[in-house]
Amino acid sequence: MELELFNAETNKLWKTAAGGKTDDQLQFELNLQKKLLNFFQVGDYYYYLFNLETLDFDLVSSEIKTMLGYQPSQVDINFFMEMVHPDDRSWFLAFETKTAEFLASLPVEKLMKYKVRYDFRIRKSDGAYIRILHQVAVVQHDENGGILRTLGIHTDITHLKSEGKPVASYIGMDGEPSYLNVDVKNDYVKSKEVLTRREKEVLRLMIKGKLSKEISDALNISKQTVDSHRKNMLTKTNLKNTVELVVAAINRGWL
Repeated sequence: MELELFNAETNKLWKTAAGGKTDDQLQFELNLQKKLLNFFQVGDYYYYLFNLETLDFDLVSSEIKTMLGYQPSQVDINFFMEMVHPDDRSWFLAFETKTAEFLASLPVEKLMKYKVRYDFRIRKSDGAYIRILHQVAVVQHDENGGILRTLGIHTDITHLKSEGKPVASYIGMDGEPSYLNVDVKNDYVKSKEVLTRREKEVLRLMIKGKLSKEISDALNISKQTVDSHRKNMLTKTNLKNTVELVVAAINRGWL
């Protein structure tokens, strides 16, 4: 989806979650932030404090330089949106929509008893993408449940999950129930099919390591037809070889 639409939709969601409230007098203590960091898995990570009233970061930790190659001062909300992998932006928006609905359903006293967790890919300063685990907890809200500030942490999980669709979970704390692998409908991605039904059948067998002759026997079509499907898939996806095709199919959910 287009970056401008992505930015507009996420800003609208966060503004709604904030409830239009202002509270410039509220102060945060550093020990609260450190305590909340204990809720998250650590490793290669950086953390931030996000202000839903200003739609900007109050704080980005210095670890972002080591992990992604950016200075904290570089990162504002527009910069962050551009860092999200284009193919994952619709998922990010779908997760934010679902999360807003989930948090709105909670009693005010339980807002700070949950952390949101999902994954997506983000671009480093050298242009490479890594997959991060995005974890967020509410740290400030008004008396009506309008969310004012959240504390987030991004952990590099590329070594744990290098491919596949993003997934979301809501983790309960202080005895609250957790909701894992929440079913999120991605309404923000275009429904256009990249591959035809037959191409998908060929690709599934390719992923299993089948050669063209084996695929032709399995699908009862000629080897020339199989080779034609392979060529067509590379052409329409603008990929160089079948290895890239297989990786893209898994990462982008084509099958």
